[in-house]
Amino acid sequence: MKIYSVFDPEFKPYGQVVDGMEETVQEILDVLKDAPQGAGVDYVPEYEPLQELPAMVEISEHCYGGMPVQLGWCNGHNTRLNCLEYHRDSEFNLGTEDFILLLAKQDEIESGVLHTAKVKAFKVPAGTLVEVYATTLHYAPCHCDASKGFRVLVALPQRTNTDKPAISNKSSEDKRLWARNKWLLAHPDSSEAKQGAYIGLAGENIDITNLI
Repeated sequence: MKIYSVFDPEFKPYGQVVDGMEETVQEILDVLKDAPQGAGVDYVPEYEPLQELPAMVEISEHCYGGMPVQLGWCNGHNTRLNCLEYHRDSEFNLGTEDFILLLAKQDEIESGVLHTAKVKAFKVPAGTLVEVYATTLHYAPCHCDASKGFRVLVALPQRTNTDKPAISNKSSEDKRLWARNKWLLAHPDSSEAKQGAYIGLAGENIDITNLI
């Protein structure tokens, strides 16, 4: 597996680098650098110190066209794929350190399964705001430096990744719904699969330890 940069043309089908928001980016980084970080992977959909920033209004207006948003984080240490998820909206990420995203595309799912050979890796330099398109499958970041781990902003429409709505399964996609506005494909080896998540990844559970 090759690790591309989000500045490479290979990233274009998956997302884009956001420019012109330097003050907003710095404001977020100043708060994010002090957010908790553990040995594993932790996710908080809404982080009050971020929610209180003028940057939240900037993200709402300039990234989501005025939609209500939530600013949270995904922090920790990780080198494995484990799962892929998608939303009905783009997600915006920004890290205090370099980090890596493992990505695939929704249209690569065949008969409810995606083969992990389709996954590509992209390095996001520290301080770079990126949009990950709604049709891009993604999950927890991977660290570039185990001594630093990662602290990554996760900006999404309000209530995304919160409690799963109580619905009956009607469409074939409903069984993938793992939380609100969160459809999940789990690898059989993942902890999510053991918790009952839909197993939708075939092939190797990618580990980038030897690539970083």
